Amino acid sequence: MVEIIEGRESDLGDFTVRRVLPTKGRQMIGPFIFFDHMGPLTLATGQRIDVRPHPHIGLATVTYLFRGEMVHRDSLGSIQSVRPGDINWMTAGRGIVHSERTATDDLHKRQRFIHGIQAWVALPVTDEETEPEFHNHSRLDLPLLKDGGVTIRLLAGSAYGSVSPVKTFSPMFYADVSVDSGASLSLPDEYPDRGFYLVEGNVEYAGKIYEPGQMVIAGENDAGQIAAKSDAQLMLLGGTPLTGEPHIWWNFVSSRPDRIEQAKQDWAGGRFVPVPGESDFIPLPQ
Repeated sequence: MVEIIEGRESDLGDFTVRRVLPTKGRQMIGPFIFFDHMGPLTLATGQRIDVRPHPHIGLATVTYLFRGEMVHRDSLGSIQSVRPGDINWMTAGRGIVHSERTATDDLHKRQRFIHGIQAWVALPVTDEETEPEFHNHSRLDLPLLKDGGVTIRLLAGSAYGSVSPVKTFSPMFYADVSVDSGASLSLPDEYPDRGFYLVEGNVEYAGKIYEPGQMVIAGENDAGQIAAKSDAQLMLLGGTPLTGEPHIWWNFVSSRPDRIEQAKQDWAGGRFVPVPGESDFIPLPQ
């Protein structure tokens, strides 16, 4: 049976997002444990998005933009802009701190735009305490597949006979797909969990029309087609579920509740390695 998740607005202070995962009744799809749709947002002159330094454990953050530019800084010393079509993959493992902000050299422009997806991928138990890493992958290095009116940029994992160069820790797929009106495609059939999130346009799947902001999770043996009723953009995602559903609290993910408690104490006590050159931070929620 097809499952439908309606994104809900979540206020992050400087801006709001449409939060899709986790939600009541569904924490994950494959290894994906968090999924936010940012924008489309128009920033006025001088306005910026400023996500101050904050910690993560037990997961990988995946930042992908359709429009705009964000600058990532982390406790490893990484400083990296992410631009449309590129992917920033940050493996938190045993612990990392990072910030994300709009590019400062853009602030003088009259209008700027931010539109993208922030996802988290939970790590398998064997990799939860791995060393933290950060990698940026240019859109030029990611597989681009074209078939009729369908264009697929494979961001991570493997699907449709291609493999992304992004380092992952469990079987998964993640792709940005553009579909011309009247064209169609199938979800990858080699994974237990498969779904899509509609960014723009309208598509039909399993006899129902879907609108932007909806995530659709396919049934176990569903081999249906995603048919575009207008030009559409969607994110495909899924993979093999992890063994045992992990715990999640704020920015921390772990198979062990006591590990999350330790991370809380470490952040409150200032024991995470800070982002070089940054003194501000997001305090532990109370």
